Amino acid sequence: MKSYSVTVTDTRSIIIQPDDINRQCFIYNTTNETLYIGGADVTTANGLPILKHSAPTEGGLPLKATLYGVAESGKSLDS
Repeated sequence: MKSYSVTVTDTRSIIIQPDDINRQCFIYNTTNETLYIGGADVTTANGLPILKHSAPTEGGLPLKATLYGVAESGKSLDS
């Protein structure tokens, strides 16, 4: 398992880069704000919310897929 921290702001950013393999992913929000994840069009309105200090969110990321994240406006957080 590979782990790392990504800073996500109110500007959409890449959380997980594309790769040539299918991946099992765990996302954990270590802040007091909500993180929203999804595709290249993710927003706080259409993204999957990852609540503050909740249990890790588990999911699969298919071949060559990229996972994006965005935080609430004006907030900065690590996930």
